[in-house]
Amino acid sequence: MTKEELIQKLSNLEWEDFEVKAAKSELSKSVWETVSAFSNTSGGWIVLGVKEKDNGFAITGVRNAEKLEQDFLNTLRGTKFNVFVSTKQELYQFEDKTVLAFYVPVHKSKPVYYNNQSNTFIRRGSSDQRATQEEIDSMLRDRAFGAKTAELAPGTSRDSLNDTSINRYRDYMTRFNPNASYVRFDEGEFLRKLRIIENGKCTFAGLLMFGKREAIEKHFADFRVDLLEFPGTSYTDAKHTYTFRVEEQENLWEYYFECFHRLKQKVDVRFSLTAEGFGQELSPGLESIREALVNMLMHTDYFSPACPRVRIFTNHIEFYNPGGLPKPFEELKEKDISLPRNPIIAKLFRMVKLAENIGFGFDKIDENWKAYNSTLPDYQIEFDSVVVNFKLEDESPIEEKSDTVGKTSEKTSEKTSEKTSEKILSMMKDNENITIAELTEAIGVSSRSIERNIDKLKQEEKIKRIGADKGGYWEVIE
Repeated sequence: MTKEELIQKLSNLEWEDFEVKAAKSELSKSVWETVSAFSNTSGGWIVLGVKEKDNGFAITGVRNAEKLEQDFLNTLRGTKFNVFVSTKQELYQFEDKTVLAFYVPVHKSKPVYYNNQSNTFIRRGSSDQRATQEEIDSMLRDRAFGAKTAELAPGTSRDSLNDTSINRYRDYMTRFNPNASYVRFDEGEFLRKLRIIENGKCTFAGLLMFGKREAIEKHFADFRVDLLEFPGTSYTDAKHTYTFRVEEQENLWEYYFECFHRLKQKVDVRFSLTAEGFGQELSPGLESIREALVNMLMHTDYFSPACPRVRIFTNHIEFYNPGGLPKPFEELKEKDISLPRNPIIAKLFRMVKLAENIGFGFDKIDENWKAYNSTLPDYQIEFDSVVVNFKLEDESPIEEKSDTVGKTSEKTSEKTSEKTSEKILSMMKDNENITIAELTEAIGVSSRSIERNIDKLKQEEKIKRIGADKGGYWEVIE
């Protein structure tokens, strides 16, 4: 972080990866909370010698920079934390005042805590929050990322699998990947080679993908993939709770087809024949939606109390995926890292040409959706979940679009933003203590969209934040 970047961050109180501490001559307990939070979430900068003041920042400096730096680093290398936390250090000089900054990266061995496990923190927005037991359990599962669903499910056998699903999958492979060696195997070898069954038992992945529902529910009591349709742009706008909900299916393979059948009604498609003579529906929008659906099923944390969910509103489609990412979002996009949470499930989708061999599919999702309606999906990356949001403002077929599409999309986007801002103002008038999370849920857009609209309202001097992020409130300026 350069000095200019530091100054830029000091102009904004809502950075998720930036925390200031006065720390004039000693380190406070809250410093260790932030170390834990950054290590467990997405990393960030801890800046010493700066304090919040009058809805902004004031540079106060530290008295003994060398001692504070050594105290900080020695604590991280000592026994206070359960693991060693590496950092990167910077020192800045503002006239006669010294500011210290430490970059704490996301840790590969989460949870990271100090003294005892109850002191495990995560980052939510611009604040550090104590992790719940469920969140700690999720981090412990993430330590074995890619291994949990490869374990054997106790009490299972070939009888735990649904014959119809297995036959349907093998037929699908024959049609769409006829050169795969697995096509020639008898059933027993087929199930073993694809690790659906090992040593006479189902892997958790094989059970989830092809199991009988009653067998799955012995290990996953609330097994389901939710797809709901709402007659409005958000929960608030919808006149009814929902107008459609996908029925319970036997397993993930059956859920895939049921969900995809419903989703493809929301985008325009063109029908053609493949070289082998099979029917095929083509559309960059459909490709993008299918990739998002498969991604959700491949990367869901099935041991989480939450379930994967698709919500279809009149102006957007939202995919909610329980389970965080194994690496920062930007790194996964830049390097096409293939590190699926459920590698057996990922391979099963790849073998029937429903998923790629590399990466998380973000680029494919982005490019196809942009080609379809000139917008990019919005990603909301949280500590324990990933949400992908597809706008539906422009649903005309791709071949009918003209040069005016970009302008139309831009105007629609502006109108949507205006409506969002109006809703934010109205809700802040009713509740001055309302949080970004509550606004996100009530309005039905991403937290990033809420934050952008709040920044705009601040610039237009329509709202003002009174007090700190914690304990403060919103003032709507009439």
